[in-house]
Amino acid sequence: MRRWWVLVLAVAAVCAISSAVPRFAMTLTARQVPLDPPDAVLEDTFHLTEGIEVRRKLLPTARGVTFHPAYLAVGVRVDESGRLYGTPQRPGTYVAPVRLCAGQTCREQPLTLVVYGNVPWEPRELTFPGRVGVPLDGEIGVEGGPSDVIPTFTVTDGTRLPRGVSIGPDGHVSGTPAASGISEVPVRICVAGNCAGVVVRLIVV
Repeated sequence: MRRWWVLVLAVAAVCAISSAVPRFAMTLTARQVPLDPPDAVLEDTFHLTEGIEVRRKLLPTARGVTFHPAYLAVGVRVDESGRLYGTPQRPGTYVAPVRLCAGQTCREQPLTLVVYGNVPWEPRELTFPGRVGVPLDGEIGVEGGPSDVIPTFTVTDGTRLPRGVSIGPDGHVSGTPAASGISEVPVRICVAGNCAGVVVRLIVV
């Protein structure tokens, strides 16, 4: 009789454990597989110029994120893909929330748009002489434009650069030329969204 009760208790214990394991596994799985909520965008501050068309893109750090279309500033909107478009109409600093969604999960991310008045600018230096085997140390730079905005420089055709020479995003011309010659390198300069293409000439002897 005692053995029969021991057997009954053992069977009951096994059933209790086996019924608890799926619940525990389900709970563990639910905790290990998080939802994929939208995350903050990589860049949340944009410097723009009054009267210059905006062509920028919001880049979220999570996949599958969509945006709710909205106005961000006077003349500037964001569409469902995160594209900023329009033409700023009034200088000022605008802080506007943008709603991001991934599936059924949404959150708001504040964006800051700094719109400057249209102040003309021009490149400071476009010609750089050099010698084969001697390091270059120059800077394109700009004159004019808003005083508190850092310009950006982008080489649009890297194949035009002389071997051993580079032009950085800050406009710094550096490197050691490996051969003589004259190179004309297309560079795009942007100051608060006011962009222009220039040609940088490198003369190596």
